[in-house]
Amino acid sequence: MASSLLQSKPTPSLSFSSSISTTKPQWRFISSPAVTFTRRSKHSTVNAKIREIFMPALSSTMTEGKIVNWIKSEGDVLSKGESVVVVESDKADMDVETFYDGILAAIVVPEGESAPVGAPIGLLAETEAEIEEAKAKAASAGSGGGSVPAPAPAAVPAAPVVSTPATAAVAVSTPAVAVADGPKKVVLTPFAKKLAKQHKVDINKVVGTGPFGRITPADVEAAAGIVPVKSVAPVTTAAAAPVAAAAPAKSAPALPDVPGATIVPFTTMQAAVSKNMIESLSVPTFRVGYPVMTDALDALYAKVKSKGVTMTALLAKAAAMALAQHPVVNASCKDGKSFTYNSSINIAVAVAINGGLITPVLQDADKLDLYLLSEKWKELVEKARSKQLQPHEYNSGTFTLSNLGMFGVDRFDAILPPGQACGAIMAVGASKPTPVADKDGYFSVKNQMLVNVTADHRIVYGADLAAFLKTFAKIVQEPDSLTM
Repeated sequence: MASSLLQSKPTPSLSFSSSISTTKPQWRFISSPAVTFTRRSKHSTVNAKIREIFMPALSSTMTEGKIVNWIKSEGDVLSKGESVVVVESDKADMDVETFYDGILAAIVVPEGESAPVGAPIGLLAETEAEIEEAKAKAASAGSGGGSVPAPAPAAVPAAPVVSTPATAAVAVSTPAVAVADGPKKVVLTPFAKKLAKQHKVDINKVVGTGPFGRITPADVEAAAGIVPVKSVAPVTTAAAAPVAAAAPAKSAPALPDVPGATIVPFTTMQAAVSKNMIESLSVPTFRVGYPVMTDALDALYAKVKSKGVTMTALLAKAAAMALAQHPVVNASCKDGKSFTYNSSINIAVAVAINGGLITPVLQDADKLDLYLLSEKWKELVEKARSKQLQPHEYNSGTFTLSNLGMFGVDRFDAILPPGQACGAIMAVGASKPTPVADKDGYFSVKNQMLVNVTADHRIVYGADLAAFLKTFAKIVQEPDSLTM
């Protein structure tokens, strides 16, 4: 399903005029910022309406996106609902649609390049007469110069500020816009806003040099008096050698690259995984292992396998049924001050895909029968491997399952994924024949798998996890309830 460019929160439209109104500017809240440029001549006034297409936020963790390909080319006439561009987020590739009619006048970010969420990636013109002006503005944006001058006070007759209609091509998320009282509007990137707060810089006094007058992090650092670090070429002349020797070494030299090594930059998904792994270090976790006999489950699997049921689906169903009896293991903590009992049991299952890892979510897994659950899981895996998952299909998990047992791994620990409503993750090992002693001391060989659960210790305690695992083991060892 193509990603719509509608968003839940409206964003103000900014209107600029060559003359300044003496009254307070009027704002119309619409779905995407649009800029109206007014040019006055002797005989008439010409309104040029050029709109920006922004990089959408396709997931809650996405900070930048990569242009996979432009479906439309410069000069193409766009109709409402048409797919314009394919964007790679940290989770999936998604088509982005235009919500209004217009002409794709200029492409600011070409295929293969990335841009932060909210940055302009293209310009949309309303008429063919505005295409050249849009291209000029795109070229200006590419060179780093602002294209929208800030209005200056002037003693001229008041002219009405033109409010634009609903705009074309809107992204799911828009750039941070700080609107001050009066005619001046300050537009800056989220990171620049963070730096301004950190260095106590008044953004109203900063002149933006980014695309369309946006304030960039470099602008904020310059206003704070921070000098950018420039790379220095190695000293090769004998005369300069004493100067280089006199300078104290601030840090140890970097280790040289291994001969023949190849440096491969992270993909968008790998970068997101890396960020999440670092964030996971801030969550206090503990781990509990539990042996589970699987003879009965193996027998059930042999019966239902021909009907398309996978072992992963059986384990997800068993985990969901156990969570229904132990809701605290299905809870989550996001702020360190409270925890949330999730009303739904959504099992996120880790899937390895080309160039990364993703966790498709089986929503309401406890309420679905085994066969419907298996069909849903097959559909999610296909969409994950083709990078077509929608945000709600990978970011709504309340409990995570990682099954490496299918690869012969007998035991492992899983890392708790941060940023989701998950309080625990279960690592499932392979089922293997194991000698087991009964209560009378007699040995027999039974199939046994080891499961290790990593949980958020702020909300889940040892006794909670032990009780949950005991229930899970009972369901697996007496699996008739899984097919009911």
